Amino acid sequence: MNAFLTVALLTISNVFMTFAWYGHLKFKSAPIWQAILISWLIALLEYCFQVPANRMGSFQFTAAQLKIMQEVITLIVFGGFSILYLKQELRWNYLVAFAFIIGAVFFVFVETDAKLMPKVTEAQLEVEAK
Repeated sequence: MNAFLTVALLTISNVFMTFAWYGHLKFKSAPIWQAILISWLIALLEYCFQVPANRMGSFQFTAAQLKIMQEVITLIVFGGFSILYLKQELRWNYLVAFAFIIGAVFFVFVETDAKLMPKVTEAQLEVEAK
């Protein structure tokens, strides 16, 4: 349940942050100070969800796992936002780039056994550099 709540709070926080970062692009004629002020107020709401998500999630996940989880959620939220709100198309190369980033999840969540990982000494690095 804790993992689900962490993901839910991160998703809500990302919706707010996406609007804070990109929502003003639909209102390019508004003065920049208004865009900054409104974005900042939206970002304050984002932190009300993001901080508890990371605090709660830190009991179950590492900081790196929380960060990569947040990045994947951001890509999903941004993809929907870009299409539905900004009315921009999602191109094939964007999807490929997103897929590579989502692939990083495997490497962050995979468990490694330190005994199986070879240690590289400075002497070996010097030999390989020559």
